[in-house]
Amino acid sequence: MDEKTVKREHDFYFKATGIGSVPSLGVQESCAHIFEHIPEIPYWPQLVKRTHLEDMVIQFSEGLPLLKIREENRSLAVSSDDPESALVSFYDRFLADDVPYFAISKDYAPGFFELVEAVRHHPEKYGPFVKGQTVGPVTFAAGIVDQKEKSILHNPDLLDAAVKGLAIKALWQVRELSKTGKRTILFLDEPYLSGYGSAFTPIQRHEVVGLLKEVIDYIRDRSDALIGVHCCGNTDWPMIIEAGPDIINFDAYGYMDTFLLYPEELSRFISDGGAIAWGIVPTADFTGEETIEGLLTRLGVGLKRFEEWGLDAERIAKCSLLTPACGMGTMDEALADRVLVLLSQLSKKL
Repeated sequence: MDEKTVKREHDFYFKATGIGSVPSLGVQESCAHIFEHIPEIPYWPQLVKRTHLEDMVIQFSEGLPLLKIREENRSLAVSSDDPESALVSFYDRFLADDVPYFAISKDYAPGFFELVEAVRHHPEKYGPFVKGQTVGPVTFAAGIVDQKEKSILHNPDLLDAAVKGLAIKALWQVRELSKTGKRTILFLDEPYLSGYGSAFTPIQRHEVVGLLKEVIDYIRDRSDALIGVHCCGNTDWPMIIEAGPDIINFDAYGYMDTFLLYPEELSRFISDGGAIAWGIVPTADFTGEETIEGLLTRLGVGLKRFEEWGLDAERIAKCSLLTPACGMGTMDEALADRVLVLLSQLSKKL
């Protein structure tokens, strides 16, 4: 068993965690809800309604070169500053491993600091993991436009700097989360890859694999974090697996059938120590009428299929996490609370 396989060993047994965004404006209130319902793997909340700074692309842009915030439409654009000087300065810091320079500040992610402090002060209240998240490199680059309103996915120089900057910022986050004494799980959130292969995702498969792999390998080589990729729509899951994450997180409520189209790749992924985070509680389509029994039935379809592929039930349980289908930032607060309640109850029942 090689070193990376050893690092991927875990015993999840249907523990629950979250995706990121929440509808609340209150930092302490949001964390309190998370701690109450999913203490086994608490995660830090992204308060997307609080400020544009917590938008998933803007939130991870501090310290990166040639970026400016366009507050009016909550987006990032390439600035008109001297590009050569800015890039030289960035690469000097990146190559010097100046990780603290790329910190996320409290203005951009107050929920992050609230989580770290709470778990550090009362570690006995929580399970063996804490979970963070960052925007994935493809979604990040796709969300940044140049002066011609074109994505920097097609600008090699700016793309390279953006992806390396995102990777070193992710490492800063992992190191801060490790100060809780818990093992870190970090998800790369890649909504841009929903519907991959359509005319709306003009990026080649090998490019996606390369961008994801660069960030994953950078973090893995410098920490013992478990790294997941979250995509809440239909995508090319063998492509995601090829990039080398420890965990893949999908919308199991809405896309179970299409996820299960890859028996060979998924079986190998699990046999090699990978884990599945089943996004079994709906978010965008949540009605409030959902029941534990109904969710168990939907989840059971996937679990049964895995067994039919020759994976034993114990192995499946060890490598299974539960999450909401996606973030809850656009939901009504009362319904979002109900999502966490259902998630917690389902986790305990399993």
